[in-house]
Amino acid sequence: MSEIKGVIPAPAINVTPLIDVLLVLLIIFMVAAPLKPHRFLAKVPAEPDNNVRLDPNPLTLVVTIEPDRTLKLNHTPDMGTVDNLSPLSAKLISVFEERSRNHLYQKTVFIKAPRSISYGEVARVLDGLKATGADPIGLQLDDLK
Repeated sequence: MSEIKGVIPAPAINVTPLIDVLLVLLIIFMVAAPLKPHRFLAKVPAEPDNNVRLDPNPLTLVVTIEPDRTLKLNHTPDMGTVDNLSPLSAKLISVFEERSRNHLYQKTVFIKAPRSISYGEVARVLDGLKATGADPIGLQLDDLK
């Protein structure tokens, strides 16, 4: 006799309970949505007190390019010009060597220049600072008074 083999039906997932759960979640979110705040309260800082004098950190090195293209290092004049960076380079190298001896490895230098100075002249000073080992170098381009 021949045997009749039973055909096994493919398994199917019953999605009816999943739909019920999704509908319940949808109703919960619809009810909870109006309860969330509609605005955010921001605290605005107070007016700054202009009478307070903030002195810069003495370890901060700022190279200032004057409108006449002369250079200053932290208010020390006679650091050369944009075309002659050797006095500035010598001073920065000695400052970095002294800091290394004191285990202070900060070599950050900022360049402050008026807007009337061309980008090429600022880039020339930036390249000269890189040659001294300054890293990173920040730019502070604003009007000098």
